Amino acid sequence: MTSETRMAASTGTSNREQMFFASCIALIATAIIFAVRSDILGDLGKQFQLTNAQLGWVIIGAFWGFTISIFIGGQLCDVVGMRAILALAFIGHISGTVMTIFANGYIMLAAATLLIGLGNGFVEAAINPLVATIYPDRKTERLNLLHAWWPGGIVIGSVVAYLLTKAVGAEWHGWQGWQVKQAVVLIPAVIYGIILLRLRLPRTERVQSGVSTGRMYKEALRPLFIVWFICMWLTASTELGPNQWIGEIMKKTATQSGILILAWISLIMLVGRLFAGPVVHKLSPIGLLIASSATAAVGLFALGHVHSAPTAYAASFVFAVGVCYFWPTMLGVTSERFPAGGALLLGLMGAAGMASSGFAQPLMGKLVDVYGPASALRYMAVLPVFLIALFGAIFLRDRATGGYKVVKLEARGVAARLEK
Repeated sequence: MTSETRMAASTGTSNREQMFFASCIALIATAIIFAVRSDILGDLGKQFQLTNAQLGWVIIGAFWGFTISIFIGGQLCDVVGMRAILALAFIGHISGTVMTIFANGYIMLAAATLLIGLGNGFVEAAINPLVATIYPDRKTERLNLLHAWWPGGIVIGSVVAYLLTKAVGAEWHGWQGWQVKQAVVLIPAVIYGIILLRLRLPRTERVQSGVSTGRMYKEALRPLFIVWFICMWLTASTELGPNQWIGEIMKKTATQSGILILAWISLIMLVGRLFAGPVVHKLSPIGLLIASSATAAVGLFALGHVHSAPTAYAASFVFAVGVCYFWPTMLGVTSERFPAGGALLLGLMGAAGMASSGFAQPLMGKLVDVYGPASALRYMAVLPVFLIALFGAIFLRDRATGGYKVVKLEARGVAARLEK
């Protein structure tokens, strides 16, 4: 009996499917937030009289909030349980969204964005180790499938935002159009809250395997993990730095329907991640990341030269294929090669990803203000070039030691599997 079969038997197949479904909905909520924010950036700037650089500092709250909460949540998962972490996520999403809708100035808007970022981080602090735990034999594949609903949620959020722009316009029954769009976030937040908070979730894989807390922290100091941690900074900046601004940038360089470019990028990423299994098995995770880095560099450079809708869609297709597998494959490899690090290392990776993306936001805003939107994208193309070298070195190291290897932990037994 495989470890995945044992896990299904202990938690119940139906419950496991509900856990995975609700995890996808939770990730959709975070993605809709991202898409709506991208669409209403211009409206927020006008409403609160902000420069692009100031908008960048508002946005950074979402990324730093994520960084703080996923770092803390990744360590608390083993102590308080994943359900408690998801409860904090739910509170952050609901309170932050309501606060955004009723924001009365720059400070309140920034605080609301920070709350939402905290909610986003707590979501990933729980669902990444949850999926790695309930699918121990297919971690990279299932994490790619889970994270397919990040771009999937962006598609949903982008299309809804576009349709609301057409239907509602600038104002609707006394509400600003951007306020109506922001309220959409409440729908998936309520759904995942109802499902996940009533389920008994499993203990994390590390706890089930009896790995000590000391050993978990030692995993974070391994040289290979430190290199991997640095790679996460670069992959996340490559993906999320430009993506948060892509709708606004495309409005200025290629097409008035810039938000649809973000939807198109996200649709390509959704399809790619849904069919990640065969791709991962064919190329190996490290080989996949090398190919992704090269493609992302070409895509970003091309996006910096578009001047029409057709060229924007073509260049964004290349960019989307490039960044498609970055985030979930980085997490999958972390869970496969450093399983003793448990939720801590997954939390550190998520924290690194969002921290780097947070640094990228005011930088992107400044580049747009000083050099123009097209040049901002071309500058970002430097990041995946560095990644090609880093991933290439890891690939050669693996090849010299027998290839990519998945490290497995043995579970102690069913008794410790479920939270109280």
